[in-house]
Amino acid sequence: MGALSHIKVLDFTHLLAGPLATQMMGDMGADIIKIERPGEGDLYRRLPPFLNTRINGESPHFLAWNRNKRSLAVDLKAPEARSILLDMAKTIDVVVENFRPGVMERLGLGYDDFAGVNPGIIFCSSSGYGETGPIADRPGQDLLLQGVSGFLSMTGTKGERPTPLGISLADQLCSYHIVYAVLAAVIHRMNTGRGQYIEVDMLRSCLAHQGQELLYTMTLGADFERPASGIGHPGMPAPFGVYKTADGWITISMNPIVRLADVLGLPELAHSDDNTLWTDRDRIHALIEERTIAAPTAEWIKALLGAGLWAGEVNSLGDVVELPQARHLNAFSSYEHPVAGTVHVVNVPVTLSETPGEITRPAPRVGEHSREILRGFGHSDEVIQAWIEAGVIGELEETVPAQTASCAQA
Repeated sequence: MGALSHIKVLDFTHLLAGPLATQMMGDMGADIIKIERPGEGDLYRRLPPFLNTRINGESPHFLAWNRNKRSLAVDLKAPEARSILLDMAKTIDVVVENFRPGVMERLGLGYDDFAGVNPGIIFCSSSGYGETGPIADRPGQDLLLQGVSGFLSMTGTKGERPTPLGISLADQLCSYHIVYAVLAAVIHRMNTGRGQYIEVDMLRSCLAHQGQELLYTMTLGADFERPASGIGHPGMPAPFGVYKTADGWITISMNPIVRLADVLGLPELAHSDDNTLWTDRDRIHALIEERTIAAPTAEWIKALLGAGLWAGEVNSLGDVVELPQARHLNAFSSYEHPVAGTVHVVNVPVTLSETPGEITRPAPRVGEHSREILRGFGHSDEVIQAWIEAGVIGELEETVPAQTASCAQA
């Protein structure tokens, strides 16, 4: 049984930041009831296909972030929806939403509405820039936050276009802040019986993960400048960076320059002091790369690691899925989806000896569990059918046998 198996969550989230957060809770056993609009569902079901590809018509976006959830399709604008959801809230522990600020309140489903029927409820609002403030109404999409938060200014090479991160990191940092805030509130409620309102935003989540860089900027009044060499971190001296080899790329991190100079066969580097490693880092980067490009990655990794130096390969995702260490850690899994078939996924990324996380449900289809969920809250089939006929509740039209998710290694 998962560590959060006693927690029931109403999930009003969509796209990535909120759904990943609730998926993590679901991985640990929480009962996640995903609220979706009838027919259309989560926007991620309908966005342009990831890499222009769908899996038997299903969106990889949605499949990646919505396992271990049940789907209840509700028209939130229908007058009956509010009473249905607030009635459910009497036995709900957590509500998570990531609409733009004010949307839930206008629907009559804000924190005060939920707390009015359940004072112990924990209500988490997640947004791009916070619930109030001069840019709170802006769209909170990952690329936009990478720019506003300063992430983009730290990547790429001097004088060239800043390079966005290849993953939606701003979204996912926000996800982790949602989870730790909710868990902190759950512990507080266990001790006091009191619920509370939580605000999480992508902007502060990104700022929190630039702690050392922003401390430097604020304390010393100096900004960072990206080096021309594209060294991996604008605040680090040589040899920290990415280097071309004869057949790929390697990373070289912080290392004793004398030992590195010996392995590379660059005696002129051996006497570089800390100031030189900083002021001449572009020249030193070029000098090191003249050596690394002469041999393949595997040779350099063997030589550098053999000398006790910090270095690593630059793997493609195709390399990563075959990485022996990832396989050893059971980092990948799969589940069976009734439409998409076998979906290979990243497994629960932490190991708990007593309450391990697991994948027990595939990502749901829109309204797949509407009747099941509402029956569980005491509503009769006649009442549920009336709501379905009125368009208040949506259900899955196609009947497909329920599938059991698999945690077998992919």
